[in-house]
Amino acid sequence: MQKKKRILLKIGSNTLTKETDNISRGKIEDLANQIAKLKDTCEFVIVSSGAIAVAKQFVKLESKHEEVFVKQALASIGQPHLIRIYQEIFREYGLLTSQCLLSYSDFERDQSKINIVNTINVLVQNNYIPIINENDTVATDEIQFGDNDKLAALTATLLEVDLLIIATNTFGIYTKESIKNNEPKTILEVHNLNELLNEVVNSKSTHGSGGMQSKIEAAALAKKANIETWIVNGLEDNFIANAFKNQVPFTKIK
Repeated sequence: MQKKKRILLKIGSNTLTKETDNISRGKIEDLANQIAKLKDTCEFVIVSSGAIAVAKQFVKLESKHEEVFVKQALASIGQPHLIRIYQEIFREYGLLTSQCLLSYSDFERDQSKINIVNTINVLVQNNYIPIINENDTVATDEIQFGDNDKLAALTATLLEVDLLIIATNTFGIYTKESIKNNEPKTILEVHNLNELLNEVVNSKSTHGSGGMQSKIEAAALAKKANIETWIVNGLEDNFIANAFKNQVPFTKIK
């Protein structure tokens, strides 16, 4: 039996909301549909933002505390709802899901790293798709910096995946010159990350906390572990399948 390609898919809040103020069930259906079609050849682990965005749809918290604590509280409210949406929609496509909450400190302890790998391997072997988010109640890294890009890269490295796909709201990374000219042109393939950093115009998205800089930093972590990173436009329907067929422009960082 041919070994399945293991893919770590990172999907940010801006993609999940399709750049609106609400989580898009249609986008999660698009994800489920693609994964269901690819399940014979690929196994997926998902790092998903979106807990705060879900909570904001129906909660307004009053607090005198710093904004970061309010966001942690919103994440706590939104996370179970986010997972429920994934479970409901993925189940319609015959897919099973599970929740894993991690924090950056988990990657600093050897025993925690072993536990993460063992747990996720058991889930994947039993056809469950782990949906990972940062444990925002105890950690604020993802809220303040990076929108889970770094978490995705650390997880990809730990699990020794074959490919890291970062879904964002652009067709990969554009050349600086083309952005100035208002005619975005995708950098299709990258081997030298230092050269790439010179091209980056760092703008953050509506709901996300990352921007392109954090995606390149994530790709650099993955590259150290010999993992290729694709930065694709997750707003497009069928974006994973289209990237595999090279039917859309996106950036490959090798």
